[in-house]
Amino acid sequence: MPTTKKTLMFLSSFFTSLGSFVVICSVLGTQAWVTSTIAFRDSASNGTISLTYGLFQGKSTQESSHGLQEADKYFAVLGLLNNSSPKTLHLVAVLFLVLSLFAALLSSGLTFYNSVSNPYQTCLGPVGVYTWNGLCALLVFVAMMLFVGNTQSSQLSEVLLHALYPTVTSQGMTHRYGHSFWLILLVLLLNIVTVVIVIFYQRARYQRKQEHRKPMEVAPRDGILF
Repeated sequence: MPTTKKTLMFLSSFFTSLGSFVVICSVLGTQAWVTSTIAFRDSASNGTISLTYGLFQGKSTQESSHGLQEADKYFAVLGLLNNSSPKTLHLVAVLFLVLSLFAALLSSGLTFYNSVSNPYQTCLGPVGVYTWNGLCALLVFVAMMLFVGNTQSSQLSEVLLHALYPTVTSQGMTHRYGHSFWLILLVLLLNIVTVVIVIFYQRARYQRKQEHRKPMEVAPRDGILF
């Protein structure tokens, strides 16, 4: 059976791993990833269009300063992208987040297992926790960068705009990333905290082993032999 200290430390890392799993679920399920504000003009009106969307769903709001104003539109992101390079990058970002969800789940399982048992296999001990947390952090970071690159360089918002409003001409665009996007940083932080907790346990365990080692016996010298 594990010691009380080990149980408490690995339970703490279990809760941080579980927290990263929950946050990734939230990131996947919410649509406040980015809000793109586009100045537009067409034959009947001009004004601004705000596109707020996540990985799967989005909402478009039009504000016209002149002419007719259309009602809000709700859309499926992947349904509007068709077969294009922005869709490919978007799908890869989604895939990486799903894989990171799997890695966070495995990390949660390993940390909980270590809190109630003393696994001898290396892959089930701290090394496994380091591996899955590192992989989770890498996957969510790459997904974050892919989304930013797709939005900024591949003009994801402009592709969505023209799919929703075929007759509109864009006259400038700004992007503001929402809380769903910035939650990825919380996932990275939770991964780091999980690893740090296990490292502290490993160091404390090593020091305890060092203290229990029998010191070398040194024979006393009572005098000097001539």
